[in-house]
Amino acid sequence: MRFSTTETASLTVVKRSGVTQPFSRDRIVAGVRKACQGRPVSEADLALLAQTVEEAVRATGAAQIESNDIGLAILEPLRKLDEVAFMRFASVYQGWETLEDFEAAINVLRVGRDELENSEVQTNRDSSN
Repeated sequence: MRFSTTETASLTVVKRSGVTQPFSRDRIVAGVRKACQGRPVSEADLALLAQTVEEAVRATGAAQIESNDIGLAILEPLRKLDEVAFMRFASVYQGWETLEDFEAAINVLRVGRDELENSEVQTNRDSSN
């Protein structure tokens, strides 16, 4: 009988304080869960987001990663999952202090949404020809 094992390289997170700790998907889920409170986001959605973030972080090949880089890796998958949760997470993570900070982020979301809708319309036109 043969057994196979899958090994994953250890990944260390360097926090802002300089303290290091092992990477943990659970920490990602816990942090994002707060932003998703009251939103239609399931535990399975959170687990998938954490997996996506871990894969992106590990794809860099680095043995150590700054906690800030993990936060950046969370933003795009969270934006795709739930825009309100994205705004909550980004506002805390990026330290927004003024209404203008929120307005700027909302405008970026709107532009991204418009571009996505326009590309979908173009794709539909192309496929019907």
